[in-house]
Amino acid sequence: MFNAPRPVQPYGGGSQFGASFMATENPLLSSVYDDGLDPWSAAPSPAPPALPSFSPSSNGFSSVIGDATVPPIYNRAWAAVDPGSTGETSVNALSRVLGTSSLPASTVDRIVSLVSSRPRVSRLEFFVALALAALAQSGKELSVERVAALAQQNALPEPSLDLDSMAPSTSNFQDAMRVPMPTRGYSTDDPWKASKFTSPGTASRAPALGSINNGAPSSISGTGLPPEWWKKQETVFVNVLGHQGFVLNRYLVYEISSDRGAPVPRRYSEFVFLWDVLVKRYPFRLLPALPPKRIGPDEGFLEQRRRGLTRFINFVVNHPVIKDDPVLSAFLTEPSFEEWRKHTAVTYEEESASKRVDRVEEMSIPSDLDDKLAVVRGKVGFLIEHWQRICLLTERIVRRREAAAVRLTPVLRPSFLPTHLPSFSLAASLSSSALSPSASARWSSHSAPTSLSPASSGSTTSDHDSASSIFSGLTPSARRTTSLDAQADLSRLTNTVKSLVEVNEHCWRGEDCELCAGVRQGLTHVSAHTQRHADALEHRSRTMLYSTLEALKAQRDLYIAMRDLFIRHDRLSPDQVDRLRKRVDTTGHKLETVRQAKKDGWELEADKLAVSIEKDQAAIAALLARRVFIRACMWHELRVVLHNRENTLLTQAVQSFAREEHDFSEATVANWASLVDVVEGMPLE
Repeated sequence: MFNAPRPVQPYGGGSQFGASFMATENPLLSSVYDDGLDPWSAAPSPAPPALPSFSPSSNGFSSVIGDATVPPIYNRAWAAVDPGSTGETSVNALSRVLGTSSLPASTVDRIVSLVSSRPRVSRLEFFVALALAALAQSGKELSVERVAALAQQNALPEPSLDLDSMAPSTSNFQDAMRVPMPTRGYSTDDPWKASKFTSPGTASRAPALGSINNGAPSSISGTGLPPEWWKKQETVFVNVLGHQGFVLNRYLVYEISSDRGAPVPRRYSEFVFLWDVLVKRYPFRLLPALPPKRIGPDEGFLEQRRRGLTRFINFVVNHPVIKDDPVLSAFLTEPSFEEWRKHTAVTYEEESASKRVDRVEEMSIPSDLDDKLAVVRGKVGFLIEHWQRICLLTERIVRRREAAAVRLTPVLRPSFLPTHLPSFSLAASLSSSALSPSASARWSSHSAPTSLSPASSGSTTSDHDSASSIFSGLTPSARRTTSLDAQADLSRLTNTVKSLVEVNEHCWRGEDCELCAGVRQGLTHVSAHTQRHADALEHRSRTMLYSTLEALKAQRDLYIAMRDLFIRHDRLSPDQVDRLRKRVDTTGHKLETVRQAKKDGWELEADKLAVSIEKDQAAIAALLARRVFIRACMWHELRVVLHNRENTLLTQAVQSFAREEHDFSEATVANWASLVDVVEGMPLE
């Protein structure tokens, strides 16, 4: 939840969907998308306000590394801890890599403390840590300034790491970023088997030109899909390859991986081209919006945009109609999409121009379709608001869990405290369990997003409670002793305990001191179990971030796509049938008058009028067929796409979430129960 969502107009009945959306002009004009990402804001994406956040330090390390050549071992080690190319990893992963360097635990602890005080470690911070490890191995002083000096000389030291023996994570959770590629080969067979549209030349019967309210009133049989259709979904992965181009024309390149072919590079502008083609070809189909573009984006914005592009492309490749589009197929398979566009004529012709609805499909459209659509239309705005709030709150929970994975006690640093909060008033407020109304209001204004969706206005209480709990954990005396200390986390605690064991390896009584040996062994078990619990907490939060949260955002994107579909329907479905019929009547009366008068040259004028009538009648027939096609599309999107995705895929997400939480709880209990067993025998005398 990087910039908070901007307020949007409620979408009620009728066609009140806001005039700002232009379906065929710009995919970035939707006022509500994703996490409220502002494409025109140059400000960095703020961190979630739930807990004290640490200002990223990776920007400072960019000047340390600079343009120095990175040894291959650096990239090998980074690839081992960041297989999903997210641009960051955990403190636990960094500790495991440094653990293969044979350095003492105290040195590893010092290196970790030097490079990062945050829950996550950036790539630059990771590289600086490896350089520090190389300095330690060579017996030199640990200094970031020394690393910067070596980088300026393009002589970054190369550490000795045994990556093959790196200790794996002890968590039972599968990292959501390490999802294997699907093994199901791509097939042109439609697993949905829902669309019965035919081309005009193959239609079994001519489309009806009479009433468009055909079919039974409300009989819905089945879902229009084969059993277990959700197991046949195609998966596309979008990863960041890096920046290309020169300074004034520098752009980010993504790698698109699917089971249709080899991975291909794509630019964001090519995603925009694909969206533009699809929305013009399929204006009456559900099509999610694209994430926005912004001048001077930061890493958080780019990561959110990558996830938004992933949700977009996975939606369209699993749409029962759009998935077979030739432009989409070329987008997923052509090595150079730009070259393909130069040599291929792309048409923007609407789907209804080349397809017709046969009589059987037409009769299956319920007569009360407009009533059904009105029900969805009336609640879609509220669904968007509620799902947006669910996503915001879920991501806040994820960030809190991620913080819990590295923080033992929620204490505040002076750099995070509001500058307008005096120290004497802070000390007074800390003595109580809650802030005063004025102080809590100032806290909320400092830490909360600048704006929330209308449905999110009720989250003030949770923010107040969060701030209160943070402040209540401090007393004036505690603040004096901890305000300058770095925040402790489980991984650093593990390193510190290991270092403590090393320091106390030799007792003054000699090697035969069983008391010291037993305590050292117990502390070793403590460090192992805290490390295991830190791994479990980390994987729990990352799984929720990349699995549960993305599933919830997909639900929100679905309703935004439905809202946009209603907007396009209101703009593009009106036709000129009534006007053409009036013109046909007028032209017919004029033709009768000419035939009765029989003036000189009346035959030529009568022929012109007859041809005009035939053209208008053909246009009327085509427009009436388009009316039927539009109704068939809306019924198909409502019954087959929306109804199934909003229920079945949500059920999958809830079941997966419940299983993960259950497994985590069992693993946590087993971990601490195991620690109880092994420390039970620690000596007391």
